[in-house]
Amino acid sequence: MTTQAIVLRTAGTNCEHETALALERAGAKAQLLHLHKLEAEPARLDSASILVLPGGFSYGDDIAAGRVLGHELRTFLGTQLSAFVERGGFVLGVCNGFQALVDTGLLEGPGKGGPARSIALSANESGHYECRWVTLRNEPSKCTWLEPGMLWPVPVAHGEGRLVFKDDATLARLKASGQVALRYVTADGGSASYPELPNGSTDAIARRLVEAAAR
Repeated sequence: MTTQAIVLRTAGTNCEHETALALERAGAKAQLLHLHKLEAEPARLDSASILVLPGGFSYGDDIAAGRVLGHELRTFLGTQLSAFVERGGFVLGVCNGFQALVDTGLLEGPGKGGPARSIALSANESGHYECRWVTLRNEPSKCTWLEPGMLWPVPVAHGEGRLVFKDDATLARLKASGQVALRYVTADGGSASYPELPNGSTDAIARRLVEAAAR
């Protein structure tokens, strides 16, 4: 049975066609879907196994990066997205899409989302936009399709990429649950500091997982 994937788009997103093509080449059947269409027909999630939020500058990032899109997803599709994750659906946020996912509260885990979140993306520690190639290392995690220890070069281009946490307990919880998927490192895999760590993220974490995504 072919894996069904939805690539969500809205005003300001980009690379959604490239994202859909990548999914197709990996063997999935990808559908480009506007956010408002999914809001009107949320049952479309029932037949999908993968939901991808592509990059770009959703709604111009007028308030903050991904903030408006995240609020819209949380307000109009929060229940359906939580159910999607709970049944084992995979959710991937690429760049601006990840920024929006943080604002949905989905990354907090069941019952931990909403306005009083404990995880956020903040302005880069440098105080300005960062654009360069960096190195990431796959960490042992629930993200079973990433080989632990693998190093790979990736481009970054963001002004708000610093992952921060309300307290040490939150950081410990996500480590214990296998949610740290990627870390910034040097080209040889060593501990990174600026500029290899472009944004000052806590514990050099580049990405974390939706809690139920790899079940």
